[in-house]
Amino acid sequence: MRSAIRQTFLGALALLATVGAVAAPKAYVGNFRDSTVSVIDTGTNAVVATVPVATGPHGMAITADGRTVYVASDGTSLLNIIDTASDKVTGTIEIGKAPHGLALTPDGRLLLAAINGEDKVALVDTHTQVVVATLPVPKPHTVAVRPDGKFAYVSSQLAGNFALVVIDLKKRVIARSVPLEQQPRDIEFSHDGKALYFTLAGVDAVQVLDPVTDKVIAQVASGASPHIATFFHAAKFGTAVVQGPGELLLFDAKKNVPLRSIPVGNKPHWLASGDGKTVYVTNEGSNDVTVVDLATAQTKTIAVGNAPRKIVVQPEANEEY
Repeated sequence: MRSAIRQTFLGALALLATVGAVAAPKAYVGNFRDSTVSVIDTGTNAVVATVPVATGPHGMAITADGRTVYVASDGTSLLNIIDTASDKVTGTIEIGKAPHGLALTPDGRLLLAAINGEDKVALVDTHTQVVVATLPVPKPHTVAVRPDGKFAYVSSQLAGNFALVVIDLKKRVIARSVPLEQQPRDIEFSHDGKALYFTLAGVDAVQVLDPVTDKVIAQVASGASPHIATFFHAAKFGTAVVQGPGELLLFDAKKNVPLRSIPVGNKPHWLASGDGKTVYVTNEGSNDVTVVDLATAQTKTIAVGNAPRKIVVQPEANEEY
């Protein structure tokens, strides 16, 4: 009798443990040449699914609750919507020719898409899945929304007229333009909105812009061809992908000075983090993702599809970004 009671008790404990278990966040990697998205279980660092998407996945964005991933496809005019519970495409939106970068407003109500092939930025209502406004921006490439949700910055790559174009999101108008001498590449806000980091073609340094004055206040020296830089919530360092040497650069986000570099794969393209402690770097030239522990600088490599570019990671539970 006691044995039966004990077995029942142990079974109940096992059931509770199973119910209470929380799945590890997943990372989503856009494989540009395969037209697929690789899904990585960050608990096991294994690819657990491959999702077919429209031709040439380029921009990606994930909702704050981690339930939805948006994928813009450079070779089409389509935006694919992936449900992260099923890891399947559940919707498609026509947004304009050759969409590049994507960004969500903090409340998740608007998705901004840089429509490079039509010289505009499209604003998509995420509830109705309809384009509700467009704004003219010459050759838009990437988009960054200020963490307070009031403004968005767009890298404009029109030859001879390079700029950062600023959108007033409340009024849905172009507020101003910040002229640049070189072609802008990626732009990202720090988690607190105090700095906008951007990179320029041919300039071996990350630019640090004060979004209050729209002035570049510092440059963080890097190796050849820095591509994306940001400062994640809960992170101790700023991080930047440097394509030439194939490195993840760590920098002091207060002093804007480089600290150390960690080797990653060949031709790294993008980075993402769900907790500010582990950073995932896509390596377009080696068809893999490097997982970097920022505290120890230890790395792991995960093979994915052909020419991985963008990546997003589900936030950790109870984390806000």
